[in-house]
Amino acid sequence: MILHICPRGEWAAVPAGGEYRTASLDDAGFIHCSERGTVHLPANRLYAGRTDLLLLEVDPALVDAEVRWEPADPPAPGMPWFPHVYGPLPRAAVVAAHPFPPDTDGSFRLPEALALG
Repeated sequence: MILHICPRGEWAAVPAGGEYRTASLDDAGFIHCSERGTVHLPANRLYAGRTDLLLLEVDPALVDAEVRWEPADPPAPGMPWFPHVYGPLPRAAVVAAHPFPPDTDGSFRLPEALALG
């Protein structure tokens, strides 16, 4: 499974049978994703303090678009590689949507209690 950080309102707007698109799909050509061990890195860089986020748990086998593991965007020395989805995410490829609240200091980590596929 791969993970995508998504504002709750954006996910709620995707109709049944629909597709989820991000601005990065138009700007960079792909949707940024992470894995369990790295999801806190983009969360802290881009979303510190936000309380309206979900972690979309995506089954790459159910994504019609190509999924590539590539360096972080923007690249940074020593950073792990991340999965990038080169097309929209079909709602059916998202097997779960988990609340992703920050800690009391506004930073993110993957809650231990969150059971991912």
